[in-house]
Amino acid sequence: MSGFEIGTDGPQRILVGIDGSETSLRALAYAWGLARRQGSKLVFVFAATSNTITSFVPDATASAIMAGHEVAADLRERVAKISETIHPPVPYVFRIEHGDAAGVLIRVADEVRADAVVVGASVQAGHRIMGSVAIRLVRAGRWPVTVVP
Repeated sequence: MSGFEIGTDGPQRILVGIDGSETSLRALAYAWGLARRQGSKLVFVFAATSNTITSFVPDATASAIMAGHEVAADLRERVAKISETIHPPVPYVFRIEHGDAAGVLIRVADEVRADAVVVGASVQAGHRIMGSVAIRLVRAGRWPVTVVP
């Protein structure tokens, strides 16, 4: 079996997709607890996106990008505050990436050689038709994916 590491107990690097939603914040808490117990490192990823409608209106695109950066800055601050309360400390990085959430998470998970991916369950109705981020991650099939409700 290629890629399997004998002697490891659980994931060494856990990628966590966060967007500020309640489910992503629960995913953050779940992953942090798992990482603390397993001695893992965390990679938090916020995918800043601009939807296709804003691409036709430049001012709307700029506003969407600015709003995304504000959300990311707020999340980065929240993560830093939570980090101060976790004992023993858990090493982490916080990344802001641009693009489609599933595509970003797949690319970053491969880049950092994640052993596991944790995301919150989608609450958007459109995902029933197009597929949620979690479904797309599972279909990529390269790491275990935990979906936190």
